[in-house]
Amino acid sequence: MSLSFELRPNPRPRGDAEREAILSDPGFGLHFTDHMAVAIWTAADGWHDSAIVPYGPFTLDPATAVLHYAQAVFEGLKAYGHADGTVWSFRADQNAARMVRSAQRLALPVLKPDDFLASIDALVAADAAWVPSAGHGTEREQSLYLRPFMFASEAFLGVRPAKRVTYCCIASPAGPYFASGVRPVKIWISTTYTRASPGGTGAAKCGGNYAASLIAQQEATDHGCDQVMFADAAEHRWIEELGGMNIYGVTTDLELITPELTGSILEGVTRDSILALAKEFGLTPVERRIGVDELLEGIESGLVSEIFACGTAAVVTPIGELRTATGSYVVAGGETGETTAALRKSLLDIQYGRATDTHGWLRRIL
Repeated sequence: MSLSFELRPNPRPRGDAEREAILSDPGFGLHFTDHMAVAIWTAADGWHDSAIVPYGPFTLDPATAVLHYAQAVFEGLKAYGHADGTVWSFRADQNAARMVRSAQRLALPVLKPDDFLASIDALVAADAAWVPSAGHGTEREQSLYLRPFMFASEAFLGVRPAKRVTYCCIASPAGPYFASGVRPVKIWISTTYTRASPGGTGAAKCGGNYAASLIAQQEATDHGCDQVMFADAAEHRWIEELGGMNIYGVTTDLELITPELTGSILEGVTRDSILALAKEFGLTPVERRIGVDELLEGIESGLVSEIFACGTAAVVTPIGELRTATGSYVVAGGETGETTAALRKSLLDIQYGRATDTHGWLRRIL
């Protein structure tokens, strides 16, 4: 049976003036809307108690399992306001499917994709006034960021899958992920830390993966970089991904190269979309193992002409420089490459309804 997310209105929503002030400059992940979607799962009764409720804190017992064993997964996607006043999601079915895979890997109950989508639709409908519109400047890449997640909410101490789980989806009006706007970023290649290992949780979108990346991110910051790039755990010689984004390279022979999915790399929705767009720009998409040395030598020789990162939050972000413990490697003169810019514009034009969606990626919410 499908879940029904009935609205229980917030008795004290933010006023129009406060909401408009936030929408004028939302930043990223700083402000949240008036409601959230929730549902409870128990081993005895399955999924139940689903609703759209006022946004607010959870009350957790100190023994709540997620606080001790990190049994939790999440997703990230956006709702886009189009110029005609309609609101759309982008490939939300792929986020729903990935959450199923993540939940299975973390021994959490599966939320059916239809229920995942229903929770998003109901939340966006309840908080439609929070969706940045063309009037707020979609040219500045504003959208309503959606964060569905589920966690082990049973109170007990013991290493086993929880018998009570809470699902929630919150929403946050958002501007660009990088506050400085679209500019080439500097990336530190870490040989000290790894993000994921064979047989681990690298392909799942779970909090533990990100927690493990934070010390490497700090290492990157200490070396004057914006993000960290991880190599594989076994040999430390194959590129995998950044702390929160996939990576691509453009070669002078018009190949669009990206590390192949090995089970330790997150299967990004934006990553997959760029693979599909590649041929429209005369590029041959290639998924394969890419060596760290190969990439650096390619930059030095000029064979690798552009590098960029991609993800839901950051969209497509040019990489202008790679740094290692032994040197610095400047890409494309440290500027945004033409192919990177073109792919970025194409993706955004589809998401914001400025170009025809020939792939069937958009799904109307309102």
